[in-house]
Amino acid sequence: MSFEKLNLSPSILKALKAEGYTQPTPIQEQSIPVILERKDLLGCAQTGTGKTAAFALPILHLLDSDRTKQAARKEIRALILTPTRELAIQISESFEAYGKHTSLKHLVIFGGVSAFNQINSLRSGTDILVATPGRLLDLMAQKAINLQHIQLFVLDEADRMLDMGFINDVKKVIAKLPAKRQTLLFSATMPSEIAGLANSILRNPSKVEVTPVSSTAEKISQSVYPVDKKDKASLLLHLLDNKEMENILVFTRTKFGADKLAKLLNRANVSADAIHGNKSQNARQKALTNFKSGAIRVLVATDIAARGIDVEELKYVINFELPNQPETYVHRIGRTGRAGNSGTAISFCDLEEQEYLRDINKITSQTIPVVDNHPYFVVGRAMTHAPAKPAANKGKNAKRRPFRPKKKAFASN
Repeated sequence: MSFEKLNLSPSILKALKAEGYTQPTPIQEQSIPVILERKDLLGCAQTGTGKTAAFALPILHLLDSDRTKQAARKEIRALILTPTRELAIQISESFEAYGKHTSLKHLVIFGGVSAFNQINSLRSGTDILVATPGRLLDLMAQKAINLQHIQLFVLDEADRMLDMGFINDVKKVIAKLPAKRQTLLFSATMPSEIAGLANSILRNPSKVEVTPVSSTAEKISQSVYPVDKKDKASLLLHLLDNKEMENILVFTRTKFGADKLAKLLNRANVSADAIHGNKSQNARQKALTNFKSGAIRVLVATDIAARGIDVEELKYVINFELPNQPETYVHRIGRTGRAGNSGTAISFCDLEEQEYLRDINKITSQTIPVVDNHPYFVVGRAMTHAPAKPAANKGKNAKRRPFRPKKKAFASN
């Protein structure tokens, strides 16, 4: 199917052609017609499948179609709520690209920078507002934002909102929205808490689920490297001896760990920078720009800061430390293998992280192949998949099979 068959306006089709897009992804193909019919939508698809365009394109179409009736107004008519400043900026850039031939105005607001310029921009009026929860509530409290004219509300990356503790903020925002509105909720995973939130804010929604919940892209080659914690840095440098590995996104669990690893890499003559929540917005944007341009080879990131990193044809993601939430693994490796491209996801796993690996294998319904022919290989214990229905003898003190150093899943059945 082509974008033309989705009945989008000529101005949007012209912008898509300039961007080189001719065919919608499955989430776009299924979501856009539903949104154009002004129905609520629950969209679930893995990271990197084009969810932003799935809501941005029909929002632009609907608002631009009504523009003549609202030409003299300055009210915010569409609100997109998203968890991080990086993702907010990325979404804003998408609206800029897709809506450049329309007369619509959009604005992005987020914390970590002065609110003065944002307030001034709001005074001149905007049709579409992209915002992070904290800054949005702050400016609402200052009476700089009025949400009473919202026609379209998008809650993007809803599962990450839950992980990052934003759910109460989200509920405060929703309470200020008009009851008569169109609501779109998008998420890569659908834990029970998000399903409950969806039921409370969506009215007779259509559901679009193009891939199994918590699945990972088929074109991402995944592997796990068993290694002692003390040897992880040495293993990373060993892998980076392969000069063909460029534009590598490395994940750590903590801000301190990200800074420490970036400094270690630079001392080893590997150009690197770190990105995390303690860094200023300018520093984060500079690091991301340098990474995208190839000025630095490695970007070390924490999970919160990495949301919204969208690098074309990113080939490698390395989990220096496995996440303690299995859904986070899906988001991390989804930075590569985007839009149908191939990618490689490498995970380091020490003995303390094998519980995390078992949970990842369980939620993604797979076993990640083990690489044992590296110089820092360590023999550990295999973690078994938890059965669909817990067996009577599988309590927390149940014995586990010893790990056998073969090229099979590190956490296998």
